[in-house]
Amino acid sequence: MARKGKTGVLKRLREVKKAEKAALKREQMAMRKDVVPEEEEPTDRIATADDMAGYGFPAGEDEADEDRS
Repeated sequence: MARKGKTGVLKRLREVKKAEKAALKREQMAMRKDVVPEEEEPTDRIATADDMAGYGFPAGEDEADEDRS
């Protein structure tokens, strides 16, 4: 029976580790595809006056213009 060389054993260990890592990544990717994110809600929201003020737009001018008309 032939003696196992150290380099051959180390190579096989590296290959096993690499295969395990790939399998783990595949499993994680499959889990991510199965889970539907809750944040995927419709984004057709209308900004409130507070939202607009947060973006730097003046708040309250629209109401004043409507009163003058």
